[in-house]
Amino acid sequence: MRHISRIPAPLQRPGARRGGAVLAAAGALAALLLAGCATQAPVPCPVCPGEKAAVPAPPAAPPLQPARFDDLPGWQDDDLAAAWPGLLNSCKGMKSRRDWPLWRGACEEAATLGTPDSATARRFFESRFTPWRLVNPDGADNGLITGYYEPMLNGSRQRISPNQHPVLPVPADLLTIELSDVFPELKNLRLRGRLQGNKVVPYWSRAELAPREAKMGEKAIAWVDDPIELFFLQIQGSGRVKLPDGSLLRVGYADQNGHPYQSIGRVLIERGELKPEQASMQGIQGWARANPTKVQALLNENPSYVFFRELKNADGGPIGALGVPLSDARSLAVDPRTTPLGAPVFLATSWPNEERPLNRLMLAQDTGGAIKGVVRADFFWGFGPDAGSLAGRMKQKGRMWVLLPPGAGPR
Repeated sequence: MRHISRIPAPLQRPGARRGGAVLAAAGALAALLLAGCATQAPVPCPVCPGEKAAVPAPPAAPPLQPARFDDLPGWQDDDLAAAWPGLLNSCKGMKSRRDWPLWRGACEEAATLGTPDSATARRFFESRFTPWRLVNPDGADNGLITGYYEPMLNGSRQRISPNQHPVLPVPADLLTIELSDVFPELKNLRLRGRLQGNKVVPYWSRAELAPREAKMGEKAIAWVDDPIELFFLQIQGSGRVKLPDGSLLRVGYADQNGHPYQSIGRVLIERGELKPEQASMQGIQGWARANPTKVQALLNENPSYVFFRELKNADGGPIGALGVPLSDARSLAVDPRTTPLGAPVFLATSWPNEERPLNRLMLAQDTGGAIKGVVRADFFWGFGPDAGSLAGRMKQKGRMWVLLPPGAGPR
């Protein structure tokens, strides 16, 4: 099972910062966060008799280390032309960024090459980019590679049998506060909550939202027929709903309730209801079919809840965190703290549940709530049941190299 929640950078809704009380509360919370995260310098003191001096922890390995294209396994064999549409999309998504000048030259040249063959694409990447090996703090260059996809659900615009489970939009009372507005050192951290009087308190958890769904469903985007499929839609972060007339409604991630994601697969393993090798997406779906009366209680073990928006792009892949359509089997969700969104990433892993190598140039175009760490990625397989079968079984070891233009790498 994918232990992730498909959570691109949250959208800032109009009115999300509401008055001085909210900012004051955010400031107070940010101060507490800073105080809680502060560390004190060690105070020198002699070693007590009979005790050993503490051994300092080794320094963390630099996350990006120099590499050569010859270091990339299968670089010469990959069809790099297949990654070209994703590269052009990445260039579109980076134009408004502060680091765009570093990417401009490569992106402008890519736009002039039309639809290159693999050899031409390879020459382009080797002349315009430098590979950097991604390394975890402990020095290891192996990490976890999971998969995700765009599912299909059955539903309707109105609550009619059997469609009883709402796909909810962002609630009007959900506050999203950028903490960097108060403390710049908290860049990329945001607070989600709701107002209770003049205080900001945590937003409702999944268990607390469950009895409120019917009322909140008055503004639902759609209603679907299966709660476990809706749960997995929230994990994937985007999907399509097939309506009674056969038309498709596309939805994508809009925001999240601020609670951390907890794996229901791990819960089932700890309870002894599934073996570790059975805790894939398919295994959990099978358990839910066999235990319909226990499903909601299981889902409530994960306090995280995702809200959606209706997407208008009928063609192409779902929109990722970069703001551009994802490319089937060529887009990755990454941790943007070390792998910049938009960058080409060469991935060396294996096919789901196989030892067959899967070495491929990908584009970092998405993020995920559980995609945390240097060598950590989520492989987007595409739309439909075949993609879902691959995504649900993917839990592989892998290595990653990020390709950066001159000046964009570590100094």
